[in-house]
Amino acid sequence: MPDFQTETTPNPNSLKITTDAGRFIDDGLVSASSPDDVPEDTLAHKLLSVKGVADILLLPAFLTISRTDGVAWSTLMPKVEDVLTRHFAERAKRT
Repeated sequence: MPDFQTETTPNPNSLKITTDAGRFIDDGLVSASSPDDVPEDTLAHKLLSVKGVADILLLPAFLTISRTDGVAWSTLMPKVEDVLTRHFAERAKRT
């Protein structure tokens, strides 16, 4: 199971997430605030489909995730980590 580290950001509604499990995306960056903004079968789409996720910034080395007002990190992060764990498990199967 991947290990995810979180860091606070200047925005209290955002967290930076890193992992030793590999790259979040292969290259470039993805910045989006709606699942409709990104292709369906992508990590970005899956993260934005989690209730309480307001927007994301995905780069190869890290993910910054922002929550909607009123959503507790203690409620949101287990759901986000589940999406990330499945993502890295699927990537490992392909290599």
